Amino acid sequence: MITSNGNASVKEVIQLNQKAKARSESGLFVAEGVRMFEEVPVDRIERVYVAKRAERELYDTYGEKLAGLSAQIVADDVFDRMCDTRTPQGVLCLVRQFAYDAQAMGEAAKRGGAPLFLLLEDLQDPGNLGTIFRTGEAAGVSGILMSRGTVDVYNPKVIRATMGSVCRVPFLYADDLCGTIRALREGGVGVYAAHLGGTAFYDDFDYRAGCAFLIGNEGNGLRRETADCADGLLKIPMAGRVESLNAAVAASLLMYEAARQRRAGIETAARRHEHDRRK
Repeated sequence: MITSNGNASVKEVIQLNQKAKARSESGLFVAEGVRMFEEVPVDRIERVYVAKRAERELYDTYGEKLAGLSAQIVADDVFDRMCDTRTPQGVLCLVRQFAYDAQAMGEAAKRGGAPLFLLLEDLQDPGNLGTIFRTGEAAGVSGILMSRGTVDVYNPKVIRATMGSVCRVPFLYADDLCGTIRALREGGVGVYAAHLGGTAFYDDFDYRAGCAFLIGNEGNGLRRETADCADGLLKIPMAGRVESLNAAVAASLLMYEAARQRRAGIETAARRHEHDRRK
């Protein structure tokens, strides 16, 4: 059992929680809590740490899974120091980072019909990014592409907010976001930027073909040169004195509008087929 704050494993976990550089160099990230332990694929888990107070309950519930992993028991006070949360749930694991490339994302998108991407420029709030991943999976996005100025996806707050979606939604950081936009457009994907200068509302566009939504920084929005790369600028109608929505909320509206249109299109086609069959 680990009983000292000076233990090398304890120091490693703290560094991974606190520093993006440590995560990048090691290729690992920390997934904390029972939900993340359930969601992370077993073959990506490097090590598991269990608080002494939670040992019996966790082994009763997840004994078979834990038996195949490198798991260590940690004294409660030391385990709490290893955690990023105020009320730790008694389990955390070190996970090997995911690796995607543009080709793999493109192939995955083609298998799912018309692709739907999110393009994020310089988002800084970990909760926003994590929520976008979670909502993106629910709405059926093909992948998420981010500028290098966007918060680290392996930040522990991002990981928790994804609720496991980070394990299933492909993502990439783009060195040249405008270049990525041009490549998508050349591939037949329409790119629409959420922008206060938009001349049409978000539900005036047709998203049934391949499309991507471009979301900017929480405080400054999109850079002008980035917005200029899009096919069109869209806006979300606002009542009252509200000027804009939270980035994650705006992204959610757009993703679900695309999902609604595609679902309605499928339902319309199904009804037409049934009508033709009955003739």
